[in-house]
Order: sequence, then C-alpha cells, then structure tokens
Amino acid sequence: MAGLRRLLPHGASGARPLIRASRAPGVLRVRAGLIVAMLAAVLLAVGGRDLRADDVAGDFDFYVLSLSWSPSYCAAAGDRADPQQCASGRPFAFVVHGLWPQYERGYPSHCRTDHRWPSRNQINAMLDIMPSRSLIRHEWNKHGTCAGLSPRRYFATTRRAFEAIVIPERLKRLEKPIIVDPQVLEKAFRTVNPGMPADAIAVTCSGNRIREVRICLDRDLGGYHACPQIDRSACRRQDQRMPPVRRY
Repeated sequence: MAGLRRLLPHGASGARPLIRASRAPGVLRVRAGLIVAMLAAVLLAVGGRDLRADDVAGDFDFYVLSLSWSPSYCAAAGDRADPQQCASGRPFAFVVHGLWPQYERGYPSHCRTDHRWPSRNQINAMLDIMPSRSLIRHEWNKHGTCAGLSPRRYFATTRRAFEAIVIPERLKRLEKPIIVDPQVLEKAFRTVNPGMPADAIAVTCSGNRIREVRICLDRDLGGYHACPQIDRSACRRQDQRMPPVRRY
C-alpha cells in the first residue's frame, strides 16, 4: 500500500481492380463482392443495432462491472463534464460506469429488446451510484438491452454487483491527490475482496490519471470470472494520479 500513500506535490502489383470499365462506353462493372460490402456498411450505419445477428439479448458469458473514479472523469472532462456528476456538490468517489454483458472475446451492444426504456423513477433511483441521467440512459441502450432483463431487473442487478464489491476504505474519502501504481491499486482491491483472482480485475488509466477499475463477474454474480481480454487492457504505466474526492 505504499504507493497509495505517496502524495503529489493522476494495392499489390497485378491485382484486379475493384472497379473496372466494361466494354460498353461510360458503364462501370463493379465486382459483386464490393457491392455486398458497401451495402452491408450502409445498412450497419443506418440500423446497426438490429442487424448484428450475433448480439442477441441474454446471450453472453459474464458481466464486467466498471467502476469509474469520478474525480478523474471530472478533471479530464473539464467544462464538458456532466454537471449532475461534477457540479452537484456531492463528493463522488468510485461510481458505477456500467454493468456490461460480455463475451469471452468482445461484447454485445445495442441488442434488440421488447422492453421499454427505463422510467424516470427507475433512472432517479440509480443516481446515488450512477450520478448522471444521461449515463444511465446510455448504459441501458448500449449494454442493458443485451442483458435479457427488464430495466428494473437490470438496474437491480447493477446495484447488487456494486454492493458486492468492497472499496478500499481510504479511497472512499480521498482528501488529497495521490500517485499510485495501478498494480498496487489492483492489489488493494483484491486484499479487501478475498478470492478475487488477478485475471478478473483490470485498472485502466487515461493520460496520467486512474480512470476505472473493471471487475469480471459470473452471470449470476455468484463469483468472479477470469477475463484475460479485460485483464490485457489494464494500465501498464506505474505512476498514475488519483485526484481527490471533493465537492465540485
């Protein structure tokens, strides 16, 4: 934990052309493969959420609980930061970025669902751990729709996942900025959450700041899930800043 105590003074030759002139003047013959590729790209751009056949609601392997260090987000976003999160006067520390259904490789997004959008009451009920209505709507649209759950059950599952993880005590009310090795931060989480394996957690950074802690959980939240792909995204730089928790 020594790292947590250090204060700051966060085209090949001869290849066939894709488009070539036909014998008829002014007419282009386009290869069928190019037409298909172009059509697919257009359709995905217009309605991609309904055309990705692999992304079926409820068809996934595990969850990733993403915990965002709110002071880093507010510092990085500056004037573009969500005022609900960064100008509300509430001292947010680790907050929920999202609960993401995940494949062993990759993840589904924007799945087709028969469920309605979250109600105002359902959104407001999450603001204590996800302090932004726009974030909550975005997370439902991109990730929640793929969980195979109603908004009520998805957000209840998100809260259960958040409450199952212990935050290191010092980081609940960090009053001064610190410099920390991401590996030390990961170890701190694993120490207060016995049984959490090293390949089920990743600490990410952006610029010179700690941004998120991502924890992989079984679908039923009954245990941790090894997630090498998530683990490989961990920050490898040693000295990262964690801005303090304060009332913005």
